[in-house]
Amino acid sequence: MSPPVPWVAPVLYTGVLLAGGYAGLAGLGDTRPLPFVGGLAAAAALDLAERRWFGAGAPRPAAVGLLAARAASFVLVAAGDGAGLARVLFLLLPFTAYFAFGRAVSVGVGAGCVAALAVAFQLTEPRWYRSPEHVSDLLMFVLGLVLTITMAAVAAEERRARTRAQDANERLRASSERVAELSAAAERNRVARDIHDGLGHHLTAISVLLEKAAAFRDRDPAAADAAVEDAHRSARLALDDVRRSVGALREAPFRLSTALDELARQARRTDDGRLAVTVDWSGDERHHRPAVLMTLYRAAQEGITNVRRHAHATRALVTVHCAPTEARLVVTDDGHGFEPGREGFGLRGMRERVALVGGSVTLDSGPGRGTRLAVAIPRQPEPAP
Repeated sequence: MSPPVPWVAPVLYTGVLLAGGYAGLAGLGDTRPLPFVGGLAAAAALDLAERRWFGAGAPRPAAVGLLAARAASFVLVAAGDGAGLARVLFLLLPFTAYFAFGRAVSVGVGAGCVAALAVAFQLTEPRWYRSPEHVSDLLMFVLGLVLTITMAAVAAEERRARTRAQDANERLRASSERVAELSAAAERNRVARDIHDGLGHHLTAISVLLEKAAAFRDRDPAAADAAVEDAHRSARLALDDVRRSVGALREAPFRLSTALDELARQARRTDDGRLAVTVDWSGDERHHRPAVLMTLYRAAQEGITNVRRHAHATRALVTVHCAPTEARLVVTDDGHGFEPGREGFGLRGMRERVALVGGSVTLDSGPGRGTRLAVAIPRQPEPAP
């Protein structure tokens, strides 16, 4: 893995080149241009090749080869350097090793560089340890080594933190897209339930009334006209229901008791009094959120629609009790009933709608004994300010 601080090596190469060139031109040292410049060129070429071939991560065998090649080029530079500054290039070995192999290998490479420098001093001056200049050079090299490894550790941690942040951003983006998809699906389901529970109820009434008007058009024009007028009224109620739903979304006031009374009156008018719908109300709806009250209204709508369509009943009772701890609605009828498990889209949509506000739906029915639909929604605690 190449270092995330690419400017370090070029800066050191430039400093060594200037110092060695100046020493050679000023006669301050024995600088040999061929190994000196050739070694620096080879080191720079290795850096360029690593970035081009491997990008941010060389395989481990290649990283070992690159490290060894760098060490050889630095030895070549040191052999031709007359200024004595080439030893700072060896700090790049533990620096690059940190990113390729980790901290332990980097410290080991650094210790090897210190040992190699001590051996070089011993070969050139056997009693170097008594020379303040050589001891100072060794101590400065060790200090530079500590700073280099520390710098590598900081840079590696910053790279890991950046990678973790990128991964977290990717996960957050994926989660946001998933939430958006689920929100869109939930909104589609909500709209579908509203259409079925609201418009579906009124359109059923309009269809029945228009069929009645067509059947009585010749035999009883007055009854046909009344049916058409009731159909017009149901259409207006459908529009009012749409406005009420929009108003609920905008947190407009909604009174469940008034809406249920109107629902019962409409059912009685639509069926010419053949179905007696009664509302038994108790409690205080102000204990509950508008979303809960709207859910109870939709449940009553669906229950009465099912009674008119399928139950062949003569009486339906809507019982509502808004207690401080729970809101409960029960729709019962004296119709034919139906086999358990035969639920259509309306009842499934009702269960979904009630579940969204933390409630439950129970259905009790059977052939010949009517149907009892019960919705219970516990009062949710108010959110903390």
